[in-house]
Amino acid sequence: MATERTVRIPKGVKVEIDGPLVRVKGQKGQLERNFRFPQIAMKVEGDEVVISTGADRKRVVAMVGTIQAHVANMCKGVSEGFEYRMKVVYSHFPIQLKLSGNRLEINNFLGEKKPRYALIRDGVTAKVGNDEIVLSGINRETLGITSANIEDATRIRNRDPRIFQDGIYRIQRG
Repeated sequence: MATERTVRIPKGVKVEIDGPLVRVKGQKGQLERNFRFPQIAMKVEGDEVVISTGADRKRVVAMVGTIQAHVANMCKGVSEGFEYRMKVVYSHFPIQLKLSGNRLEINNFLGEKKPRYALIRDGVTAKVGNDEIVLSGINRETLGITSANIEDATRIRNRDPRIFQDGIYRIQRG
């Protein structure tokens, strides 16, 4: 029993497959990723990427679907891009945000004197508003990691989370 999944390539996007390495180029940029997994073959046929396997082991078949999702996200990223919106929530002390290079400085979180920091990964553009942060980029994984870094930097410790709901939370991704 062979499993085969396809990803349609949008117009203006070029996909190159060199063994396990997949390069996707589009109008917003270029992404490259190594999908080294035994018993899985990838090829470009016309305007589709075909990911297939001859194995019927559950783990290998599941990995075919995973690779399909990653390639689809890469194609969407280089053609349209992704954007995550995060909301700054505070009820006790007003949180102050400042971008400096590749990190976000979070001041006055719960009245703390020392600032907290969150790393912004390469390839992610951050815009800070009054009570909103907008993250944008072409790689969905780096956006998710950056969003998690910001949420983790404002995690509340040693207080009741039902009362202290302050923090920075992801409200929209797309």
